[in-house]
Amino acid sequence: MTPHQTLVMQPNLWKTFFVFLVPLIATNILQNLSGTINTIFVGQMMGVDAIAAVSVFFPILFFLLAFTIGISAGTTVLVGQAWGAQNLEKVRSVVGSTLFITLIGGTIIAILGFVFAEHILNLLGTDPKVMHMSLPYVQWMLAGSPLLFVYIIYTSILRGVGDSVTPLIALGLTSLIGLAVTPVLLKGYFGFPALGIIAPAIATILGYSAVLIFLAFYLNYKNHPLKIDRQLLQHIRHDAELSKLIFKLGIPTGIQMVTTSLAGLVIISLINRYGAEATAAYGAVNQVLNYIQFPALSIAIAASIFAAQAIGAGKPDLLAKVTRTALSMNFLFTGSLIILAYLFSKYLMALFITDPAVIELGQQLLFIVLWSLLFFGASAIFASIMRASGTVNVPMLINIFTILLIEVPCAYWFNTLWGLKGIWMAYALAFVCLCLFQAAYYQFVWKKREIKILI
Repeated sequence: MTPHQTLVMQPNLWKTFFVFLVPLIATNILQNLSGTINTIFVGQMMGVDAIAAVSVFFPILFFLLAFTIGISAGTTVLVGQAWGAQNLEKVRSVVGSTLFITLIGGTIIAILGFVFAEHILNLLGTDPKVMHMSLPYVQWMLAGSPLLFVYIIYTSILRGVGDSVTPLIALGLTSLIGLAVTPVLLKGYFGFPALGIIAPAIATILGYSAVLIFLAFYLNYKNHPLKIDRQLLQHIRHDAELSKLIFKLGIPTGIQMVTTSLAGLVIISLINRYGAEATAAYGAVNQVLNYIQFPALSIAIAASIFAAQAIGAGKPDLLAKVTRTALSMNFLFTGSLIILAYLFSKYLMALFITDPAVIELGQQLLFIVLWSLLFFGASAIFASIMRASGTVNVPMLINIFTILLIEVPCAYWFNTLWGLKGIWMAYALAFVCLCLFQAAYYQFVWKKREIKILI
């Protein structure tokens, strides 16, 4: 791979997009699967209290990941533009500045998190009967969080230069380590000590440590342009101008993720009023929706990278072609999955639920919202294309506006009109409105602006 192999300049954009996209989708699905399997290990080998103890960490993790993913999204745009401009020195500068931010921020979070973990858990209202398990688990997870942050950032950067295969290999490795080590340390097989609840945390730390060491050797072996050598290490320093730009691009994405999460908590509180069956149906439907949303979000990430490289290469005229390609991919991939989900909805619900009445309820809710994921995917593509040019605040505000002024109020209103089904109608309406708003801003405002390279 050389700086001249820019994704967007390939003769067959559709084929290049597809080849880049498949490993990206596989990575997202594998990430979700490995998390699910690890949770199964804990539940099956340690019981319900252990699941409760581990689950307490999810909101903390989501909050931290929201901003890490935001920073990685901003960095990917800058790396993509520098790569498109064939400026490897600038790529290294962005990578070094981002790693500096990540290492300093991650270390501070690890220290403060370890010290104040008990206070955080009390603020979250952790059940006292699981506190003795939650506390050590959360402390170990927070202590190892810098490794996770560096992993997320570096694999995102690799995608920014057009490499979606190496992140998939890295995730495969860390997943295998986690799946092998977790049960061994949980129960102390093969002469290892039984570590109990901290076993998944230790396995996570070992997995990310191993994968970062692997990346260091693998990228050097492949003579990858982002290999971890003396040239790259020299760029790991504070750069005020680049740091400001990274935060400017990244923080809005983090805020958007946190807002979406908080709105989800409000809506689940509405659903919980209908009892355990409704909550179970909600959980099952969400599992199915997640696996359809992964390809849609992957297409949006790919679109952002292709668009950033086009801007860096001084070819803003290619942005319309990238947008059309991404939208057609969304129609093909997401549309096909939606059709399959409609056809096999009963069997999909039965994977998570055994009660026939709840399976039927899950099917009904799935039917209401499934089709609207096409609009969800399209809205993500429009926002990603605009983010590639540095336009992040308005797409973020559109997203927040749609959630706070359409999704949540309509969920309450439709709930009074149509009950539980009304809540899912609000989801569908929000996805459609979000798409229309993002598309309108993209078409009538953003496209009329002059597109300039950011670095």
